[in-house]
Amino acid sequence: MMNLGTILRRSRKDKKLTLRAVADRAGLSEGFMSQVENNVKSPSVDTLIKICDALDVNVGDLFNQLQSQERLFMVQRSEWDDVDVPHTGFATRRFMAPENRAAIDSAVLFLEPQKSLPVRKGLKTGQEVLCVLKGELELVHGERVVRLGEGDAVHFWSDPVNQRITNVGSERAIVVWIGTV
Repeated sequence: MMNLGTILRRSRKDKKLTLRAVADRAGLSEGFMSQVENNVKSPSVDTLIKICDALDVNVGDLFNQLQSQERLFMVQRSEWDDVDVPHTGFATRRFMAPENRAAIDSAVLFLEPQKSLPVRKGLKTGQEVLCVLKGELELVHGERVVRLGEGDAVHFWSDPVNQRITNVGSERAIVVWIGTV
């Protein structure tokens, strides 16, 4: 099952190009290109054409691939090592593009040691779930501090002012995250 970001990432990797190389060719930032590949942001048509040109991919062929998609989204274990983590220290591999998210958002998060995830912006009330697949996290939630290891999960009300999620381990943490929209 592929979505826009997956198709673009696979094309880039097949051509042995780095995220930075494609971003430079398309006149975009590496961070934005990462967000497109990870289905965090959807590019405008003009930007998509620039990305396709940078990858030497036919836009029409890309749309044909997208049109024949199923309604099932998956991040496979075999893709974990292919994640390019930018200078921010974290990458978000979204299951669905923004326009396809109705009630919940979900992603596999990749967080480097000693790095923290930014709190979701513009959130008033919402719920979140974290399930640690690999590594160790610390969730600061108000006055509470919770440590999570492999296999641990937590469900909590979002607290944008007093919330921080940090990788406290010595290796990249991999986490399934689900949040209400």
